[in-house]
Amino acid sequence: MQHRSQEERSRGTRTVLEQAGRKLFAENGFTAVSAEQIVIAAGVTRGALNYHYGDKRGLFLAVLEQLEVENTEEIEAAIAAAPAPDDLLATMSIGLGVFLKICQRPEMVRIALSDAPAVLGWQAWREFEARHGLGLIVALLENARAAGLIVDAPVSMLAQLLLSAVTEAGLIVAHEPDPHVARIDAQRALMALIAGLLR
Repeated sequence: MQHRSQEERSRGTRTVLEQAGRKLFAENGFTAVSAEQIVIAAGVTRGALNYHYGDKRGLFLAVLEQLEVENTEEIEAAIAAAPAPDDLLATMSIGLGVFLKICQRPEMVRIALSDAPAVLGWQAWREFEARHGLGLIVALLENARAAGLIVDAPVSMLAQLLLSAVTEAGLIVAHEPDPHVARIDAQRALMALIAGLLR
């Protein structure tokens, strides 16, 4: 009972730290937020932050992971609910549309698209993005290749290149003065690229 109580306390501490960190990072950016501001907002001690995450950067990584998991689940749910799941173009269009809408959210813009590359470093950020977004793209391309719908090319390379294009489109949408128009244009351009893979 005591062991479970300790686990619950730890989980509760992590939850309040991640909630406070997510809010502050989204509003002010990683650099402008101090560890002291985070622990005050969370109502915990500096020792609790250090114990669970090591430092502010460790908390940022946990928040980023949480954000990306939520994004991936949202995209997967939209694809699963697609009226024609066997239609590659329709499925990809739905997934891209959801991703580009997500890129208009302030926390996505600040945490995942703006701060993450600087905090993680370029290579680690690319590996992180690949771990989350790449699986979706690979699965779609593998299914399409198995059905004879796309050209015979290395799926892993195609997926990496598509992921890079999708990520760049997200950055463009996030920083355009009119993100709604930019999202529509980006989705059309990405779909034109994907259509070029079809047999």
